[in-house]
Amino acid sequence: MGSLGSVLLVLQLIVAIFLVAVILMQRSNGGALSGLGGDSGIGGLLSARGKGNVLTRTTAVLATLFFALSMALSIYYSRVEVQRVSLVDSAAPVTTTPMEESAPEVPTEAEVPNVPVAE
Repeated sequence: MGSLGSVLLVLQLIVAIFLVAVILMQRSNGGALSGLGGDSGIGGLLSARGKGNVLTRTTAVLATLFFALSMALSIYYSRVEVQRVSLVDSAAPVTTTPMEESAPEVPTEAEVPNVPVAE
């Protein structure tokens, strides 16, 4: 994986984390995390309507970035030649010796313990 792929992947992760956080801050039927914004005294930006507009715009921008980064990663990795390495191919060959087939051993009367049978 090249350095461009690493940078794109880290950016994708950061955008995804921020996108989830912004979505959780939006007002929903249950309220979610919208109470963290402070509903009093900051003016129009953090009023109920202003906060909704800012969060909606931020969500749209982050979602667009997320999809753009997803497309860029998909295009990048479709053109990168990946060496497929298997652990089975790289392992040392194991030599086995066939076992001798023999009949199962039947214990003789001397080897069988004398166990009393319950009546």
